[in-house]
Amino acid sequence: MPSSPESDQAEQEQAEPELVKQERDDGHAAEVAALDDRYRRALADLDNYRKRADREIERRVGERTQSMLREWLDAVDSLERALKAAGHEAREGFQAVLEQIDTILARHGVNRIKALPGDHFNPELHEAVGTVPADGYEDRTIVEVMRSGYMLGGRVLRPAEVIVARRA
Repeated sequence: MPSSPESDQAEQEQAEPELVKQERDDGHAAEVAALDDRYRRALADLDNYRKRADREIERRVGERTQSMLREWLDAVDSLERALKAAGHEAREGFQAVLEQIDTILARHGVNRIKALPGDHFNPELHEAVGTVPADGYEDRTIVEVMRSGYMLGGRVLRPAEVIVARRA
């Protein structure tokens, strides 16, 4: 009677010495361990890639948002200049629009930097665009605000441009 392929393989396996079987099993275990290690590394690389991509997207959205906000702040500056130059009746309208813009900006985390005449100059929040003799003011205090500054969250979006009193 002819033998089947399964019976031939079974006979060969019985004939193989136990040591050879052990070496073959050890080789498979090492191969499985290596493949498992490669799989885990690939998963970690994918996770790191996703995190980097998320950070990059966040950074780009933040930059784009800041760029757009800076352009709107230029429009606010124009409105403030018009407010200073306008007559009494027009001032009320300009002031109402300016307050509305400030409210909208605040809802989006943008707030004016406090800069009033007599406040101490802070180089982290203010940009000195000029100095005047300190007559009537303490040294390094704000004399006049030339352009409002703004913060987005806890970071300076645009420093306030101020004129500072300096001792001669």
